[in-house]
Amino acid sequence: MIKVHILTENIAGKTFLAEHGLSYLIEIDGEKILFDTGHSDVFLKNALKLGFDIESQVEQVVLSHGHWDHGNGLIHLENKKLLTHPGAFVKRYSKRDHSYNGLNLSKVELESRFRLTTSSVPVKITPGLWYLGEIPRKNDFENQSTSFELEDFSDDFLPDDSALAAVENNELVIISGCSHSGICNICEYAKEVTGISKIKAVMGGLHLKEQNDQTLRTIDYFAQNKVETIIPSHCTDLPALSAFFDAFKIPSVKTGMSFTFEN
Repeated sequence: MIKVHILTENIAGKTFLAEHGLSYLIEIDGEKILFDTGHSDVFLKNALKLGFDIESQVEQVVLSHGHWDHGNGLIHLENKKLLTHPGAFVKRYSKRDHSYNGLNLSKVELESRFRLTTSSVPVKITPGLWYLGEIPRKNDFENQSTSFELEDFSDDFLPDDSALAAVENNELVIISGCSHSGICNICEYAKEVTGISKIKAVMGGLHLKEQNDQTLRTIDYFAQNKVETIIPSHCTDLPALSAFFDAFKIPSVKTGMSFTFEN
């Protein structure tokens, strides 16, 4: 059984706090894994409301990529294992106004706070949970443009963007942070890494903004793969969410919610 608890999300649920960001607490194989931290201590406060003490109950933290809204909450943690891509620490900016959107802690600072491991190749975290490392970008409709740039104003396609692949009864549960690398690319690589072809569920940020070709082809990919549960959140904007709702009757994701995947 896999459980995913929404600690940080753009929309607040009940008495829980919200912010622009993402943080999930994943229960699998008797362990609790923290996936991203949002950008403040909201994830810690919401975890306590759900009955979890991150400080004492979580040993492993995974950072999906080096953006502020996924990793700046790391400043509220220390003395834990931290796993991410080696490219997560570059200085990166928005093309719109060159405002900074990278991490507020440098690699040196994170190494002093955590037992840091960086990997561009897949890492098996528990018997049923994989960190996918760098995602091969094979689809011709994903990751074709970017709204981000590096310090020298060159395009930033976020090669560090990764995701998790959880295995439940020989089926995959794909958990993404932002899917800058393309959620279909992520799903195909998860199949390759795990050797499992059946996708039971996909959840997380999909970085789809409009009802455009990429969104429609992503919906078609999920339909062709007969994905049972689709839970887009965070950086999936309303026009895309509307298309997903029409196709799959998706839930509206809010802080404090929990999702269970089992057969």
